[in-house]
Amino acid sequence: MFGIGFTELIVILIILLLIFGASRLPEIGSGLGKAIRNFRDATSGKDAIDVTPKKEKEGKHEEKKT
Repeated sequence: MFGIGFTELIVILIILLLIFGASRLPEIGSGLGKAIRNFRDATSGKDAIDVTPKKEKEGKHEEKKT
């Protein structure tokens, strides 16, 4: 995995723990995971849900004559 061994990963995690603190690490990991998931979805060509409103037909909303 990128030429990084177990000891290098431990050193990186200790440095992150010292910089950000134990309370912020889960938030950082969650954000990083969401970013990776969104990147994979974007590169795989997965279509997003289209939320644009559809055009209504002209005859649908005819006014009633009284």
